[in-house]
Amino acid sequence: MASVEQLRRREGVNLVQLEADIASVRTGSSIASISLPDYVEHTEGVTRVGALSAEAVIRDYESAAKEIEAMGTELIDAAQKCEALTVQVHDAIAFMRETAAGYRDEGRKIFKRIEECALFTEDVRKTCEEVKRRMKDVSVGESSNEELATQERQLTGIAAKVSVYEIPATER
Repeated sequence: MASVEQLRRREGVNLVQLEADIASVRTGSSIASISLPDYVEHTEGVTRVGALSAEAVIRDYESAAKEIEAMGTELIDAAQKCEALTVQVHDAIAFMRETAAGYRDEGRKIFKRIEECALFTEDVRKTCEEVKRRMKDVSVGESSNEELATQERQLTGIAAKVSVYEIPATER
């Protein structure tokens, strides 16, 4: 209360000048031209100083409220960017999974090929050994043609398909 009374006693406060200063800052020229937010209105009978003070305070609050809303808009923009980035991350993860699955499939194919080659190589080795043994038996004369025919029926893989009779006589 003491500070209010000091203002009243002081001669330096010119309310007319204060109103003129406020009007010069505003776009309108009178207090009525300053639009108030929709959620407030002047109470009938309020003094000019009270109305101007209330308007100044409500404008500060409204300005702060608009800044808060602007921050909300910025947050929405940031959230949309995050969502777009999340979609890109999900796409990248899906691509990596597809790539990994492709590598696994290719690895499986190569694994099977290597094992097939190993089996084929073992079959060729056995066939070569059998053919060498038959060649040796034929050259030494220890086996008859009937025994060779019986051995041919018992062979598997490539060895079963090759006959001693297919080998040139010069190599026997």
